[in-house]
Amino acid sequence: MEKLLHQIRPKKIMVAGEIMLDVYYKGAVKRISPEAPVPVFLKQNIAYRPGGAANTAVNLVVNQMEVCILSVTGRDENSRILKKLLDQAGIQTDGLVETDRPACTKTRLIAAGSQQVLRIDEEDDSLIDEDTQERLFRIFKTKMNDTDLVILSDYMKGMLTEELVKKMISAARQADVKVLVDAKDTNAEKYKGCYLIKPNRQELALLTGMQTDSMDGVRKAMKHLAEICSPEYVLTTLGPDGMMLMDKSGNWHELKAVTQEVFDVTGAGDTVIAYLGMGIASHLTVKDAVNLANAAAGIQVSKAGTSAVTLEEAGNRRDHSEKYLNRTGLEMLRTRYRDKKIVFTNGCFDILHVGHIRYLKQASLLGDILVAGVNSDKSVEKLKGAGRPVNGEHDRLEMLAAYSFVDYVVLFGEDTPYEVIQALKPDVLVKGGDYKLDDVIGKDIVEANNGKVVITALTDGKSTSSIIDKIGQKGSREKDE
Repeated sequence: MEKLLHQIRPKKIMVAGEIMLDVYYKGAVKRISPEAPVPVFLKQNIAYRPGGAANTAVNLVVNQMEVCILSVTGRDENSRILKKLLDQAGIQTDGLVETDRPACTKTRLIAAGSQQVLRIDEEDDSLIDEDTQERLFRIFKTKMNDTDLVILSDYMKGMLTEELVKKMISAARQADVKVLVDAKDTNAEKYKGCYLIKPNRQELALLTGMQTDSMDGVRKAMKHLAEICSPEYVLTTLGPDGMMLMDKSGNWHELKAVTQEVFDVTGAGDTVIAYLGMGIASHLTVKDAVNLANAAAGIQVSKAGTSAVTLEEAGNRRDHSEKYLNRTGLEMLRTRYRDKKIVFTNGCFDILHVGHIRYLKQASLLGDILVAGVNSDKSVEKLKGAGRPVNGEHDRLEMLAAYSFVDYVVLFGEDTPYEVIQALKPDVLVKGGDYKLDDVIGKDIVEANNGKVVITALTDGKSTSSIIDKIGQKGSREKDE
């Protein structure tokens, strides 16, 4: 699994479908109403989460994907709250088309022990008009040349009409962009030409009109679905029975469910399609992408409500590579944490010593998130000379990422971290006491964004060079002896 996780790269993914607002009233039930034999729910607090297609988008963006959401939104208060949640998550919302339709809202009353007492739905599931369809399609076509993969998250709330879906799939195929479908419509013809279609067991039965109670019935229904909509792959999620994948040649791949205590299946399908998207966009085989999605689904069902699953959780990674950023990841981090104070520092960090630790700890206290830039092997050799670095770049990244006070690490090969600073735009730039304020690279970028540069004191007598010299001297003495 770790090998698969390391192959995931930041990609540009469009999620098209109905977005929803999940509202959670958390409280307690302590008595029965005197007015009727129903429980009295005492509301204590409220929480909001993006749901529907928006939950798929969140699962992508928390794993450093660049995500654009294409959907319809309203002018009501819940639509405003939902858009704010998307903006805060770092999801691009320029694909939202405003209409008079109120936000689709699901309100859950949650009592002690995360027990769901009641769910209240508010929605308008009528089909969108032709003008709205055309506006959505124009945005879709505009973004096709800058998109690595498309996910259609169809919740049957009126946005993904048959006409619009067919036009989207056709345009994506012309642009050589794969389309994955999370299908809920009973009209399988609607999805013809997609790359992969993912129903669950019940949805497969509705799509095909066939019985899916047995595994043999599932296989027959999947074959029939493939005949109707001609995808490269059909993936059926089977809850506790795992998943079943079939390719267009009729080859099968079955997976057992990842063993977890099932707490809440809400959002599990969103997690699966998101991980499939990340994997396929990163050029994993579909079989490997399904294996990854299966692991993520096992994590999702152990959580309460709609929530995202990180790559770290999916693989239980111990090398902390979820902290690794590239240039796209830096820009997304700045967008995602616009309300947080981001601190940046950089160095070779060749042989880690107490001076490094004290310096990094001090830097971490200057803000909310610490990003450490690390010179590549080639740039270290250029700066320090032949024989350096002692430790390779991958080892140095992993050692730094292992510290709890370092939130993210980024490798750079240039002579200076100027381009990294330009992408990240940190609020605080930290350098050691051997630097003068006017000589700090990136000072202009930070100050232009109302940030500050901080020079911290160095720990006397602690450096990689002195450690190397000491090792060399000891080696010479032992040789002489």
